[in-house]
Amino acid sequence: MSFERNSRLSEEVRKVLSNLIQNNLKDPRIPPLTSITHVDVTKDLRYAKVYVSVFGEKDAKLNCIEGLKSASGFLRRELGSQIKMRYTPELVFELDTSLEHSMKINDILKELNKNE
Repeated sequence: MSFERNSRLSEEVRKVLSNLIQNNLKDPRIPPLTSITHVDVTKDLRYAKVYVSVFGEKDAKLNCIEGLKSASGFLRRELGSQIKMRYTPELVFELDTSLEHSMKINDILKELNKNE
């Protein structure tokens, strides 16, 4: 029962944060092609690990994470006002590299098929 509730809450947090980042943040360090791929909320609802995918160079990705960390207070306050919970989780931003990893594997597979 709690796993289902936790996964629904994680998905709702992802939707709200995605909307806030796209529409309400004015930080120039955060590029327009920033998306939240996944959110993990802990069982006690105190922390939320937010996985962010950023299109661009490594410097742009690191700047985006720094911009999101500096805006975490604003994002947490807005999240608390839009989702009624006992505790508003503290946001921890992590860079999601799964898209780059899958593209690298895809390129390797294309190269193998081309050689055969």
